[in-house]
Amino acid sequence: MPSSQTLSLADRRLVAAWAADCASRVLALFEAEAPQDQRPRDAIARARAFARGELDTAGEIRNRFVAGRAARDATSAPAIAAARSAAQAAAVAHMGAHALGAAAYAAQAVALAPNAAPTAAEEEVDRQLALLDEQTRAALALLPPLGEDRAGPLGSGLLTTGVLGDAIRRLQERL
Repeated sequence: MPSSQTLSLADRRLVAAWAADCASRVLALFEAEAPQDQRPRDAIARARAFARGELDTAGEIRNRFVAGRAARDATSAPAIAAARSAAQAAAVAHMGAHALGAAAYAAQAVALAPNAAPTAAEEEVDRQLALLDEQTRAALALLPPLGEDRAGPLGSGLLTTGVLGDAIRRLQERL
């Protein structure tokens, strides 16, 4: 039985486009540090291609860790969070809950950016919510509340704490 965090293929395609939008908003934070490293940009492009039906789930499952390796190579906290946002967007092909991970890491990247306002993460979540159309909002609303289903990224790991957990809770409360 698949996890409730997986979502249907159609719903994963919907939320992949939104996750790519969230990740692309912070891509410059990664590229400022590593302008030659295309892995996060490629991950976002793959998420968009998956959303359009141009890529299949199996192929994207094999490729979903590439941008995560870019995060390990980054040195600044905003660049790491931006690369992780892209990695989460690419992983939506595997499990829809990664869309919330992409949004949360984007909020974290914004909050960690130089000269960030104290409310930067909350403002980023507000922008992310404004990007949602009704179909994508409905698909995201199918995901279990953070921490309720341990079989996926919304389980008991990194996404449940700090800025990441706060961002996901805020998103889920307002869906």
